Amino acid sequence: MPQRNQVVLVRHAETAWSKSGQHTSFTDIPLTENGRRAARELRPILAGWDFSLAVSSPLQRARETAELAGISEGLDLDPGLTEWNYGEYEGITTAEIRKTVPEWTVFSHPCPGGETGAEVATRVDGVLERAREARGPVVLFAHGHVGRVVVCRWLGFEPSAGRHFVLSTGTITVLGWERETPAILRMNTLS
Repeated sequence: MPQRNQVVLVRHAETAWSKSGQHTSFTDIPLTENGRRAARELRPILAGWDFSLAVSSPLQRARETAELAGISEGLDLDPGLTEWNYGEYEGITTAEIRKTVPEWTVFSHPCPGGETGAEVATRVDGVLERAREARGPVVLFAHGHVGRVVVCRWLGFEPSAGRHFVLSTGTITVLGWERETPAILRMNTLS
């Protein structure tokens, strides 16, 4: 039977825009002081793992979370983990978008000038292929919406199923196996 890796998915810690609910894809902003503290609190949790591969979005908030959590040596930056491109919705909140598109979610409606769920899934599939080929547990540092697509693709779901999952800032989700079936072992937790 082939080796079955576990993937520890870490959503970056708090930024000013994640705190205010502004959609942040390509805008490269740092963690808040609270976010830096939360990222440091991940260090003892992640120290209990012997990761064979550590991958981060190249954006500052994900890299900074990884570094403060003690994962900097050998950290591979992969644009496949960059946040969903919100296009014209960059920097605005869901409430603002819903003034013109009342039932909008990133999973159900397009982002003008941004990415589709299928485009995000293609990026994520490449990252997960690397994770499955690794020779041990893998840690991924990513963002809220792309992280939810990571969960979906691990489970074999379409990106739109991401609407059913929550990934709070500075939390971990552990993806693994229930016998031969991809499964969520822990989700949106601090332990």
